[in-house]
Amino acid sequence: MPKQKTHSGAKKRFKLTGSGKVMKQGAGLRHHLETKSGKKKRELGVDRVLAPADAKVIKKLLGK
Repeated sequence: MPKQKTHSGAKKRFKLTGSGKVMKQGAGLRHHLETKSGKKKRELGVDRVLAPADAKVIKKLLGK
């Protein structure tokens, strides 16, 4: 049986921490930035931990 390939879209969007958590970029930082406050933009720039149920699917796509 051939090896499972890593999902190219998932490896661009998610990263795994050393403890096995899945991190993602906060949504809402692509457009309409003039109307958002600086504080809001800084908060959105921080990576977020994915929910455990979603992380299970993403880990499978990443081959972990």
